[in-house]
Amino acid sequence: MARDLLVALPLAVWSLAVVYGTKPLYHRMRRRGLPHNVAVYYNRKIIHSAAGGVVALLTPFVFREPVIPAISAFLLGAFLLHARRSGRLMYWFQVPENSYEVNFTIAWGLSLLILWPILGPKLAVLPALFIAFGDAVTGVVRNTLFKRRTKHWAGNVAMLAVAAPLGYAYGGLLGAVAGLIASVVERYEFPPIDDNLLIALASLAVLVAPALLRIP
Repeated sequence: MARDLLVALPLAVWSLAVVYGTKPLYHRMRRRGLPHNVAVYYNRKIIHSAAGGVVALLTPFVFREPVIPAISAFLLGAFLLHARRSGRLMYWFQVPENSYEVNFTIAWGLSLLILWPILGPKLAVLPALFIAFGDAVTGVVRNTLFKRRTKHWAGNVAMLAVAAPLGYAYGGLLGAVAGLIASVVERYEFPPIDDNLLIALASLAVLVAPALLRIP
């Protein structure tokens, strides 16, 4: 575990650098005429992929256990929640109407903790990869097309184009099916349960079902 702690430190620094590094990007987008909500939404998706996604990609190869990366995700979530509740909203990517960026960290960490002991590290990171890269591309596509947060099928098609190959690369046919299901459920949310949680739960269920049913 001590080794995992040492590995986690530079990744935590990287994640925080991404979070704060998007602040000047927000101001640059605003100077170019993008509305506040559009700039914020682009930043959210950049953080999804550059922080959550990059760390998820590395996790199976650099960590020996899921505990430290999961705790790191929860600590980041607590930090983001504190910023929100203390009245110091990180305006360049946080929005007052929801705390879905916190849900992202919870979904990331919990799915890893649950799946790692059952399926091993590579399959365990798939839900995190889906919410990091798959959900990110939905936001970029929809933000570009509609300039607002919306649930349009174009985003789901874009997510499938990312999630299915990712799933196959990390988990073969089962991973690709999990990517397909994740791309479908992303279209729905039932506040305070958002698409991050639904994607993680749905893909987790698909991945773990064969092991629980003892299907080879």
